[in-house]
Amino acid sequence: MGTLSLLVIGLVLLALVCAVAGLQLYATGRAQRRVVLSRLTGPVPAAADSGAVGAGIGAGIGPVPGAEQPAAPGTGRRRRFRGLDRRLRNTEFGRRLRLKLQATGLDLTVGEYAAYVLGAVAALWLIGSAVLAPFFGPVFALVALWGGNVFLTWQRTRRTEKFINQLPELARLIANGTAAGLAMRTALSMAAEEMDDPAGAELATVANQLAVGRSLDEALHELGTRLPSRELNVLVTTLILANRAGGTIVASLRNLTSTLEERKETRREVRTMLAEINATAVTVPVLGLGALLMINAMSPGALGRVTGSAGGQIAMLLALGLYVVGFIVVRRFGRIDV
Repeated sequence: MGTLSLLVIGLVLLALVCAVAGLQLYATGRAQRRVVLSRLTGPVPAAADSGAVGAGIGAGIGPVPGAEQPAAPGTGRRRRFRGLDRRLRNTEFGRRLRLKLQATGLDLTVGEYAAYVLGAVAALWLIGSAVLAPFFGPVFALVALWGGNVFLTWQRTRRTEKFINQLPELARLIANGTAAGLAMRTALSMAAEEMDDPAGAELATVANQLAVGRSLDEALHELGTRLPSRELNVLVTTLILANRAGGTIVASLRNLTSTLEERKETRREVRTMLAEINATAVTVPVLGLGALLMINAMSPGALGRVTGSAGGQIAMLLALGLYVVGFIVVRRFGRIDV
């Protein structure tokens, strides 16, 4: 099979993966829009709904066609790759991957994520083999696997950052609820309804766990495990201690609110100062890839001849390893825990 054929097949596979992912995002957006519209319109009052149903039953017909009906549960998008999802869920890897996907907030099953990553691996393998040399096909495939894991880690970190930014408002809502005489569980449920995602979704999960009989300590500890951060751990510890021993929970939460506001500003300043270092960590490997493309364009087949011998392959692996080490070292220098 020629180089052009491999390149075309790889590009087609990559385009198919992107198209399926785009369709899934579109379906997820439509489902979320339906949920938002149903929340804005609100459910039908109980008295009016029972009267309409009673009148329909007495007349031998169903509900009134013009009446607003509550949204049916589970009306989200249709799941794909169900067979692969069932097989992976029974493995230890599938269970760990499912927990990680839950922490990211993505509307993906284990099977869907695995199928997308495998499609990207196959596409990049063919593209790397066609554009550079056959030696780079497995290298690009490993990069695709690593990139899938990095994407999940980045998505979880991004969601955690958004949650941390919502913590001052969350502490303020809980403090106002407890000051008004509400129980801790009721205050958490109220905050889940008032706040946007991701705080609203995570607190709704906590409220659902409390509704089925789990203790407050267990539900809050699991929340801290899903979204690990120092700020959330402080808030969780404050709520647990207040639930166990009582005390001035309102004053503690209000003091914690001001502290969280200050930490949020400090984190923003640190992130701005380290933006150049993080950009450098990404730019250096990209320059290396650009150099390889430039060499292969100036002298077609040069990379194939270099990697055709054992010595050339060893030298190329050493160079790639040095780029990876440089990326990790620069990222370490730019990581400051606030």
